[in-house]
Amino acid sequence: RFMHIHILGICGTFMGGLAALAREAGHKVTGCDANVYPPMSDQLKALGIDLIEGYSPDQLRLKPDCFVIGNVITRGNPLIEAILDSNLDYVSGPQWLADHVLRHRHVLAVAGTHGKTTTTSMLAWILTHAGREPGFLIGGVAQDFGVSARLGRVNDGHPFVIEADEYDTAFFDKRSKFVHYKPRTLVLNNLEYDHADIFPDVAAIRRQFHHVVRIVPASGRVIFNGTDAEIAEALAMGCWSGREAFGVEQGWHLTADGRVDFGGERFGDLQLEMPGQHNRLNALAAIAAARHAGVAPAEAITALATFKGVKRRMELRGEARGVRVYDDFAHHPTAIAATITALKRAVNPGERILAVFEPRSNTMKLGAMRARLPASFEDAALAYSYSGGVSWDVAEAMRPLGERAADFRNIDDLVRAVVDNAHSGDHVLVMSNGGFGGIHDRLLKQLQLPLHALP
Repeated sequence: RFMHIHILGICGTFMGGLAALAREAGHKVTGCDANVYPPMSDQLKALGIDLIEGYSPDQLRLKPDCFVIGNVITRGNPLIEAILDSNLDYVSGPQWLADHVLRHRHVLAVAGTHGKTTTTSMLAWILTHAGREPGFLIGGVAQDFGVSARLGRVNDGHPFVIEADEYDTAFFDKRSKFVHYKPRTLVLNNLEYDHADIFPDVAAIRRQFHHVVRIVPASGRVIFNGTDAEIAEALAMGCWSGREAFGVEQGWHLTADGRVDFGGERFGDLQLEMPGQHNRLNALAAIAAARHAGVAPAEAITALATFKGVKRRMELRGEARGVRVYDDFAHHPTAIAATITALKRAVNPGERILAVFEPRSNTMKLGAMRARLPASFEDAALAYSYSGGVSWDVAEAMRPLGERAADFRNIDDLVRAVVDNAHSGDHVLVMSNGGFGGIHDRLLKQLQLPLHALP
């Protein structure tokens, strides 16, 4: 049955992806957000989805069959208060997705603190390359698809690949989003403390991972990182499905000469455009998950050789004056360290990495990870931080790095300092989970100016 849904918080990656899927399935979709802005607003308008700026109660006049509530919506929001007062139907995004898109599909869900977007994209690409026409919902734009969501072929049992977030579902449902997805194939990449705004400690996150493991069927499969002690703890709480580890010799691993091995069987050389040990682990997880959906490992390895990657994952934004500027989504100390190390190993010996970082995630804003920050920049020649959006002392936290670190409260000053210090052969790695004031283009523009013309 086709329906009209009105989505509150439609411009977020997840809700925007849900809107695209609903539209592709034939439903009428409208939506609203506090800030209707590109690129999501452009993508949605191109799909014929009407967007409203703000949360005015007069949106009740649209009379949709159901309001779909994003997890950015809180009590006190004027539109949700009007919906509650009028006793109208509402549902969370993950629940709507489960009921109207995922039902009867073979759901392959990718969970973990890090690597979700990349692994989900790899898995969707492998299944696409193999002619399986999968559906997918990814928390970013995979360069191979150019979109973050696609319905795929909707036959019963057909694969749907979803990035499975442990963040909470909605103001009225404090379970992690991923428990709604009922995966048949579940990837557990890793488990670390994050989301300090909603989880008191790592044990609380581990319990949510246990909840999703509990609903994988006996004929399903859990593909897990065998090097991660927290994942081992979560699985020790109970697992009723088939299990396959990756990253360890008794599971999916790479031999010394780069061949993919599982149970002593060699499947071929893993060729990846994306550098870094973390991406090799992501690839092993995707190969194992694809095999559970019927794609031979050798075919998966062939597909990954042409995988272009994900926007904002060590994405080269440009080069000026011999200086390369990259954009990356890293915002957790573990991800920052892995990204810098991967780039360090990929560049020529002697070339410097200038790391530029914005502590912007909710966890970072609370200062929960400040003690771990300095060690994350070990492989960077210089570390620049922008602390304009946080209340704690970033400069003090970075002090162990001595003269290698500099903190700025103003982006213009930060850009000037990087441009003054950068020379040909340097790699400027910008890391943030936000737009960072368009710093990438500002850096490239300033680098293109003659040295004596710098402001």
